[in-house]
Amino acid sequence: MINLKYSIGIDVSKKDFHCCLSIINSSQKVTVKSSRKFSNTSVGFRELLAWIKQHKKEDLPLRIVMEATGVYHEQLAWFVHSNGLVSSILLPNKAKKYLQADGLNSKNDSIDARGLAKIGAEKNLEPWIPGSEKLYELRQYTRQHQNLKEAINVIGNQLEALHHGQFQSKEVTKQLNKTIRLLEKQVTEMEKSMENLIRTDRVLNLHYKNITSIKGVSLLSFCVVVAETNGFTLFKSSASLVKYSGYDVIENQSGKHVGKTRISKKGNPRIRRILFMPAFCAVRDDQPQFKNLYERVVERTGFKMKGYVAVQKKLLVMMYHLWKNEQQYNPQFNSEEKIIAPEKSGATHDKIPEGSFH
Repeated sequence: MINLKYSIGIDVSKKDFHCCLSIINSSQKVTVKSSRKFSNTSVGFRELLAWIKQHKKEDLPLRIVMEATGVYHEQLAWFVHSNGLVSSILLPNKAKKYLQADGLNSKNDSIDARGLAKIGAEKNLEPWIPGSEKLYELRQYTRQHQNLKEAINVIGNQLEALHHGQFQSKEVTKQLNKTIRLLEKQVTEMEKSMENLIRTDRVLNLHYKNITSIKGVSLLSFCVVVAETNGFTLFKSSASLVKYSGYDVIENQSGKHVGKTRISKKGNPRIRRILFMPAFCAVRDDQPQFKNLYERVVERTGFKMKGYVAVQKKLLVMMYHLWKNEQQYNPQFNSEEKIIAPEKSGATHDKIPEGSFH
């Protein structure tokens, strides 16, 4: 049998990562050649290269496969890319479904690494292309913005509880108010940092103008969605983006049993949170594309929230297509033709409402 390709599956955690090196031959048989655990540090990265050199006996293509695990895989992915190795990064739900279909229902680090290596050997995966450093910086800004807003809510609740108590400490009240003012100042600084980053990057600024041409999509909405999706680089279709964001619909019916239909909510919660206000504004402002969808869903289900969720999903898909097509939103397009943005129109920059980080 002729060997065709090497594949390394890597299961990454905070402190270490498990690797499995496999090889596939012309009869499609996948054989494990070696396995090892490394520390998730620069030392471990260099040891990984030495391990690959030691066990890669033939001059065959090599593909490294890992899951997108929060931020823990990022340094390793960049290191692998900078050393000329080809890698693929899979969304966790995609890898899980494939492994379950292959009979790997048990789960631990070594099993996951072996399963990822098998995927890399058997499938023709898309190579990972790193996003720009500014996208990573933008994500730090948006997540810090969310942390600050949550801290303000926590301290605000403490202040309200203090006011309803029998006795109120003036010193504690003063300190809490001072902390809130400081946090609000930092929120403003984060918003200015986002705006400056977008303005000074030609590509991001172009996409920003296109996507915020949808009335209701603000600077913050744009930044969160783009940062959390890494500029949509992991998605070949809007359907995979919908699943990643947790908007995919889960049906519960069989035979005569008809259960509740709901969204999975298994995806990125930050995207769902930030799209609430744009969806609310789109419906409130009577934008036909969104208002009509909202009314149809509410009429069918009887729940306003389901209507807003449907609008959020539509907004996300529209943002994806505007980004990919580098076009602005045209509110007059014919939805039945499935044309997202055939023409250009003026961009709008909506003010970020107070406490609108949803």
